[in-house]
Amino acid sequence: MTASSPWLPDTLWAGAFFDGHWQVAAQRQPVIEPATGQTLGQIGLADPAQVARSAATAAQAQLAWASAPYEQRAEVMRKAARLAEENIDTLVEWLVRESGSTRLKAGFEAKVTIKALHEAAALPSRSTGEILPSEPGRLNLARRRPLGVVGVISPFNFPLYLAMRAVAPAIALGNAVVLKPDPRTAVCGGAVIARLFEQAGLPAGVLHMLPGDGAAGAALTSDPHVAMIQFTGSTAAGRKVGEAAGKHLKKVSLELGGKNSLIILDDADLDLAVANAAWGVYLHQGQICMATGRVLVHRKIHDAFLQKLVAKANSLKVGDPAREDVAIGPLINAGQRDHAARLVEQAVQAGASLEAGGTHRDLFFAPTVLGNVSADNPAFNEEIFAPVAVVVPFDDDDDAVRLANDSEYGLSMAIVSSNVGRALKLGERLRTGLLHINDQTVNDDVINPFGGVGASGNGTSIGGPANGEEFTQWQWLTVKGEAPAYPI
Repeated sequence: MTASSPWLPDTLWAGAFFDGHWQVAAQRQPVIEPATGQTLGQIGLADPAQVARSAATAAQAQLAWASAPYEQRAEVMRKAARLAEENIDTLVEWLVRESGSTRLKAGFEAKVTIKALHEAAALPSRSTGEILPSEPGRLNLARRRPLGVVGVISPFNFPLYLAMRAVAPAIALGNAVVLKPDPRTAVCGGAVIARLFEQAGLPAGVLHMLPGDGAAGAALTSDPHVAMIQFTGSTAAGRKVGEAAGKHLKKVSLELGGKNSLIILDDADLDLAVANAAWGVYLHQGQICMATGRVLVHRKIHDAFLQKLVAKANSLKVGDPAREDVAIGPLINAGQRDHAARLVEQAVQAGASLEAGGTHRDLFFAPTVLGNVSADNPAFNEEIFAPVAVVVPFDDDDDAVRLANDSEYGLSMAIVSSNVGRALKLGERLRTGLLHINDQTVNDDVINPFGGVGASGNGTSIGGPANGEEFTQWQWLTVKGEAPAYPI
């Protein structure tokens, strides 16, 4: 049994990639449901030669697309959004089956993806530049122009949205896109997107969807037809992508990992603090770059908070999200499970107390709580990407700032307090790309610039007002009535 539907039949995408048309691939990979190990179908894999062909085709198609009336580009976005709304059940079903999402998470991801399409539809009609001061007789302009071909390398955890948040604005602004989704989620993070734009009337060749391995990604970063790489994934992989793309002088946008701190001050409401911590830690099994990797709790309330968080963790139902209503689904694969189990074991050996969980069955990892974690503990420093709460006591606001900033990462941080002024003052001292007062660390609203600092990114942002800057480049244009007679 697959999640096939009349709108996205498996006869369309099975064993295929998309280069403006569905093409049967010589290489294939099974589509695996992590909850059961069942094979849902096969997806085609693109090799470096196909990446080169697609990039060249995209470069040609982009010229006409960039010259298309802005209303045509906007209408493609609007129609893709309508199609996504009409077929949202299919989107949700594939997110549940292929990525192991709970239905709550899958429903949210589908809706925020639709919102991203609606927001992208507004980009073509926005101002594309400004008039600069000039001498009499000369028109002096600065305008934003499409980059050309944008390569998008997207991850497995929020596969639909984290691909669409780059694909949609890049295309709306006149670029062509070569999308390489993670092969583990190539249907919900790739085939779905190709189908939406195919049916929305996007001209053939403007979008290519090529699942592939590291060799395909390397080909994308080095191809001379590709002007920019937008990568979302681990910091280790991002370093390699940034180095390879930079070598070829490509624009690079890197959205990488995080070890995000949620700071619970001693004046916080305990029940609200626990609710926020549980959401930030356990949503999508902790497989989110913004996941709450550290829960920093004032020592005065540490024990009471820990007790309540343990009760919350023990109450969360674990199981197959396609077949029952659960809070925790499977991890994406055995490698991720084993990584989490190893870190939990190392954390306990280093002095942390295992307050809940720490066990697993197949790919289902029990909601885990590690208490009294110190700054020299492996669980304090390493990104776990699993449903593991790392609870760290602190003594005062200065101590909280020191612990939160004690990381190479700098993606998202949050503070829970009944004193907003105190929280804001503390927040000014945190080194992070995203900061939330009286909320948890997992937040994205499409209309906001999203990006991290340090090992969480290269200082770029994607989303909201950042999209116009990220997926275009400046061109200086001057116009005179006639050419001047220069003196030499």
